[in-house]
Amino acid sequence: MTPSGVFMNDDGFHRAMTRAGIMSVLFMEIAGKVALVTGSSKRVGRATSVELARRGARIAIHYRSDEPGARETLRLVHEAGGSGELFQAELTDNAAVDRMFSDLEKKMRVLHILVNNASVFDRGTLEESTAELWDAQMDSNARAPFFVAQKAARLILLQPQGKIVNLVDVAGETIWPGYFAYSVSKAALIAVNRGLAKVLAPRIQVNGIAPGPVLFPEHYTEDQKSLAIERTLLKRAGSPSDIVNAIVFLIENDYITGEVLHVDGGRHIM
Repeated sequence: MTPSGVFMNDDGFHRAMTRAGIMSVLFMEIAGKVALVTGSSKRVGRATSVELARRGARIAIHYRSDEPGARETLRLVHEAGGSGELFQAELTDNAAVDRMFSDLEKKMRVLHILVNNASVFDRGTLEESTAELWDAQMDSNARAPFFVAQKAARLILLQPQGKIVNLVDVAGETIWPGYFAYSVSKAALIAVNRGLAKVLAPRIQVNGIAPGPVLFPEHYTEDQKSLAIERTLLKRAGSPSDIVNAIVFLIENDYITGEVLHVDGGRHIM
C-alpha cells in the first residue's frame, strides 16, 4: 500500500482506496475534466464531444483519417464554449496509440474520461466471412478499445476518480447472422467492458452503451432502415442526443459499473 492509502497491483494499477478517499470523490462533475472521445470526427462521437464541451469538459478529439471532420468537431466544441485538441491515430496500431497518449499527456496533462466510440461495421454471413474481415472487425471493435482503455487507465488513475464508457451493440448479445464477425467482435467488447470494470474498480467506473437505430450506416437502404425501426418496441428511430444523454448519465452517476445500458427503443428484448 502506498502512503496515500492506495493499493497497487503488479501492473501498477490502483486496486483500492481508503473508504474516506472513495466517499470524497463519488460524484463526478464534468466541468473542468478532460475527456478523450475516439472516433469523434462525425456522428455520435461528434455529438458526444460537443455536449461534454458544453458541460465544461476539455475534449481530446480523436480521428483516424477524417481531419476535416475532426476540425469541424473542434469548431463546434469552441462554439459550445469549450476547448479541445486534435489527435490522429489508427487505433489498431499500438505504436500509434502510444504516440497519441504521449501527445495527449503533453498537450492536456491529465485525463479523467474515456469514451470508446470508434468502431467499424461490415456485413458478412458465416459463408461470406473471410479471415481478413474477421481480423478487421476484431481489431477495430475489441482489440483497439481494450488497448486504448489500458493506456487511458494509467493516466486516469493519477486522478481521484475516472470514467470509461464503451459503445457496444446488442448484436454482441444476440449475434446477427448477416454481421457474424461484427457481432462476435461486439460480444468480445462486452466482455472487455465487464473485465475492465472488475480490474479498475473502485477508482474507475466502466460501463457500456448499446445503441439502437440512431444514425443509420450510409449504405442502408430505406427498406433496411424501416426494418431496423420495426424491430424496436417504440417503432421509431432514436437520435444522437439519446446516446449522448446516456453517456452523460453514466459519467455523472456514482454507483454503476460493469453495466451495459441499452438505448435501443427496446430492440434487445424483441
